[in-house]
Amino acid sequence: MKRIILFIATNLAVMLVLSIVLSLLGIGRPGAGGQLQMGSLLAFSLVVGFTGAIISLLMSKPMAKWSTGARVIDAPQNSTEQWLVSTVQGLAQRAGIGMPEVAVYEGEPNAFATGAFKNSALVAVSTGLLQSMNREEVEAVLGHEVAHIANGDMVTMTLIQGVVNTFVVFLARVVGFFVDKVLLKGNNEDRGPGIGYMVTVFVCEIVFGLLASIIVAWFSRQREFRADAGSAKLLGSTVPMQNALARLSGVEPGTLPQNMAASGIANGGGWGALFSTHPPFEQRIAALQALR
Repeated sequence: MKRIILFIATNLAVMLVLSIVLSLLGIGRPGAGGQLQMGSLLAFSLVVGFTGAIISLLMSKPMAKWSTGARVIDAPQNSTEQWLVSTVQGLAQRAGIGMPEVAVYEGEPNAFATGAFKNSALVAVSTGLLQSMNREEVEAVLGHEVAHIANGDMVTMTLIQGVVNTFVVFLARVVGFFVDKVLLKGNNEDRGPGIGYMVTVFVCEIVFGLLASIIVAWFSRQREFRADAGSAKLLGSTVPMQNALARLSGVEPGTLPQNMAASGIANGGGWGALFSTHPPFEQRIAALQALR
């Protein structure tokens, strides 16, 4: 649950900082005359909504390597690394994507895929995952990560996050304008928005941001089901992925840095289920059994 809270807080913080900076520059606020320019407000909202999401996507690979200490396997040093590279290569060929970089990092069981482009992505696994699973189960997890890349999940989630952020910024300012001008009589023709506008926008961005996080988390959970099904298709059976999920349900997945939290392995559910980026392992296993 702590990871979910940090994920939501990080996204809200990015939006709030961008909003405050641009507002201080006089961008995105109603001007003198107290009129709300919908066109310029929408442009402002798009900039704030998509800037952070796109920058995060473009920087995802180098940031993932740096934050996890992942070592890209350029020249395999042992049989395990050789097997990892050849397995990912085979899965990538079957999925119809370019060969991703393959990396290993120290830590408890976890794995992730990231990158802005399908043909130049990164697949990384932890030493804990390699030690706690047999090769068939590891291959299923690798298939899951390759399926994320083939499905374009990183780009899709960026676009979804950008769209909902845009609506949050836009609606918060529309509500702020209404409260300040209509309810508090804060605007007139001689000056810009009053304090009611600023306070309302700040509060609405937090409230709408929390609601938007529910939407983003729902899409994220659906992509996990699709990636599980993608792994089963790549391996020709649902059993390896079911076994891998059953194995993971008995261990505590390793904690990834906050910027990678939604990309790694996690067990959802609990009282924070609406904000969880991953479904419970039990639901994922049941979905695979239904495919069979």
